[in-house]
Amino acid sequence: MNTFLDITREGRTPSRIAIDDVRTALPALLDGRDPIVITDTNIERYYPELLSPYRRITIGVGEENKTLDTVAYIYRRLMDMGADRSSYLLGIGGGIVTDITGFAASTYMRGTGFGFVATTLLSQVDASVGGKNGVNVEGYKNMAGCFNQPDFVVCDPSMLRTLPEREIKGGMAEAIKAGLIKSAALFDKMEAGYDAVMGDAALLRDIIREAIAIKAAVVEADFKESGERKKLNFGHTIAHAIEKLSRRYIHGEAVAIGCVYEAELSRRLGTVGADDVARITAAIERLGLPTRCDIDDKSLFEALHLDKKRHGDRIALVILDSIGTSRVEEMGFDRLAELMDI
Repeated sequence: MNTFLDITREGRTPSRIAIDDVRTALPALLDGRDPIVITDTNIERYYPELLSPYRRITIGVGEENKTLDTVAYIYRRLMDMGADRSSYLLGIGGGIVTDITGFAASTYMRGTGFGFVATTLLSQVDASVGGKNGVNVEGYKNMAGCFNQPDFVVCDPSMLRTLPEREIKGGMAEAIKAGLIKSAALFDKMEAGYDAVMGDAALLRDIIREAIAIKAAVVEADFKESGERKKLNFGHTIAHAIEKLSRRYIHGEAVAIGCVYEAELSRRLGTVGADDVARITAAIERLGLPTRCDIDDKSLFEALHLDKKRHGDRIALVILDSIGTSRVEEMGFDRLAELMDI
């Protein structure tokens, strides 16, 4: 059965999220368009038949390719192909591909249409949904970017079979984050652990749909991240500092560590108890994700000063009031240093 979620776009048709088989969903969503595909070398290897009908631009794999240099390369290829404002870009890949595609499409000749096929769990539940597109600058996450929702996103759970286990686990971090900030019921489902979730196709599909629904509702309420949408940054404030300072962790692993770290900050503020933090930590461990890193707190604190969520001498932190409810608090760096025992 087809599963669709629509996200409202002001003055435009809704952005449609299709949780469905890509072979049937994609032709209908393209609606006769002849897209230029942006993808990476892994997708070329695993899905040649999916890509074969389309012109395409291939980029490298890994966070080091999520840069303005890669965007400039795409611009040059588009110019060589004679692409104009009526052209259509289709990003097929994980979060790096969809972020870059959305940014390139939004800025090439002041904007072309675009859609996504999200091929990783992380991109299905988070990166490709919600209209944030961006690239890193000097290692700092998403310092250049824009808000612009795709026309559609196809999320086909069967495509996860080609992923390394580590990448799937990384995507679980974004799903459990959604539960922590908005849905105790989703968190409860994920407490079953990695093997239980991946061994039950219906449960996995349900988790993907619930995580997307949470993000869709938040995005509709606050597209430009002026308030409610900041809750989606839970775990990411610390995660982005970790990613700046170490290449050891992939994004989802850094988010997992960040969720535990920021849950502990909530405990120190008195909003959740030690039992909640222990439960969160145990659930993340059962998903096969790390819960701590080898970077000292002082280094993390210093890296936070270049986070894009900083406003002068304050930074926006997401605080848990319980498992499944959260709020955003603007906190001075002096107070944060006290909480971090620096």
